[in-house]
Amino acid sequence: MSISIGPVTTRNAVFLAPMSGVTDEPFREIAHAMGAGLVITEMVAGEELARQRRDMVRRARGAGKLRPFVIQIAGREARWMAEGARLAEGLGADIIDINMGCPAREVTGGLSGSALMREPDLALRLIAATVQATSRPVTLKMRLGWDDQNRNAPEIAARAEGGGGRMTPRRAPPRQRCYKGRADWPAIARVRAAIKIPLIANGDCRDAADARAMIAQSGADGVMIGRAACGRPWWPGVVAEALQPGSGAPEPTLEQEHALIRRQHRLILDCYGPKLGNRHARKHLGWTLDRLTERNLVSAAAAPELRRTLLTEADNAAVAAHIDDLYGRAAATRRAA
Repeated sequence: MSISIGPVTTRNAVFLAPMSGVTDEPFREIAHAMGAGLVITEMVAGEELARQRRDMVRRARGAGKLRPFVIQIAGREARWMAEGARLAEGLGADIIDINMGCPAREVTGGLSGSALMREPDLALRLIAATVQATSRPVTLKMRLGWDDQNRNAPEIAARAEGGGGRMTPRRAPPRQRCYKGRADWPAIARVRAAIKIPLIANGDCRDAADARAMIAQSGADGVMIGRAACGRPWWPGVVAEALQPGSGAPEPTLEQEHALIRRQHRLILDCYGPKLGNRHARKHLGWTLDRLTERNLVSAAAAPELRRTLLTEADNAAVAAHIDDLYGRAAATRRAA
């Protein structure tokens, strides 16, 4: 189930979806190590990358660690999209992805991300500028449309393919529905009918059963997993392994999971530094606690106090000790079951 994107071949067809503020370098490093078919950076603004804005440069790191290495760029001006593509290639990107799917107001308010679904001609000029600026394959992440009345993804995807696009990941809900309601997987089939390049479906894919259903209903070549990976960056690799044994990684044991979360915590501190890293780690550790609670390895009654302790601690050594305690509790609960 590998997928060819220009000269690049992925190891399987289950990708980690890029999520701003979530899929940073530490998250992607673990997802990659645990069998994700492809991992993609957080959205990088082409203009801000060119201006060397610190957070954008940090988002674009990963060359030499992750192969294939994919940098996602965003913008509204052809000049900066082209410059962003050139810089991304210089930073070691094997693939350059264009963001036309982000629904966040701070992005669409600047008429980027999914706002481009309202302006297909502008979107195609940006795609063309990006393709012409780099020798790397250019892929495109978009939604079905801006709203349910304007589902123009098949048209844009077909025109993007004609302009040199190599792959089209698709998030099923239109922008105005964002993350509300269930994704419309069958609607993705209309995009599949419009193009010959690889198509990756995205939206509400939680596990292997969802992945199989999504592929069957959409005709897509593979899937992207986003929110279902929060708190467990190894999850795309686990789903890939369930779909095709030997292509991903088995679900980690509780002891292995503990080691992975400790590793993620260390990587976050290394990436951001101790003070900023402490703050960045909190949301990830909160999701980890949520996952353990969902599995009844932490009681719902105990979770609020554990959350307060884990997410307000400023001393990073103490945070690591709290992680150990959390998994110690989970292990004791499992033994008692």
